[in-house]
Amino acid sequence: MPLYLKYLITAAIVVAVSEIARHSDRAGALIASLPMVTLLAMFWLYMNNQPQEKIANHAWYTFWYVIPTLPMFALFPMMISRWGFWLAMAGAVLLTLVCFFVFALVVRSFGISLV
Repeated sequence: MPLYLKYLITAAIVVAVSEIARHSDRAGALIASLPMVTLLAMFWLYMNNQPQEKIANHAWYTFWYVIPTLPMFALFPMMISRWGFWLAMAGAVLLTLVCFFVFALVVRSFGISLV
C-alpha cells in the first residue's frame, strides 16, 4: 500500500474523531478511546508483510504502554480547570513520562522490559 494512502486514511480517521468530538463529548471520547492507532499500525504492518511475531509484539507492548497513560486522563480535567490548556497539556505530558518510567521500573522486576 502506498505511503500517501496510509497518510490519507489515518488523517481522515483523526479528523473524523475530532469532528465527532466537537458535536458530542461522549461519542468523541468513546471513539477516541478505541485503540485506532494501534489497530491501524497493526493493519499497516500486516499490509507491509511484516511477520506475525512483529505484529503480536506491537500489541503486547502497546498493552503495557497504555497503563501508565491512564493517570493523565484522570487528572487532565482537574489540571485544565486550574492551569488552562497549555500548562495542563505540559503537566499531562510530564505526568505521563514520570508514570511511564516508574511503571517501567516496577514491571522490570517481573521480567518485562519497556525501556
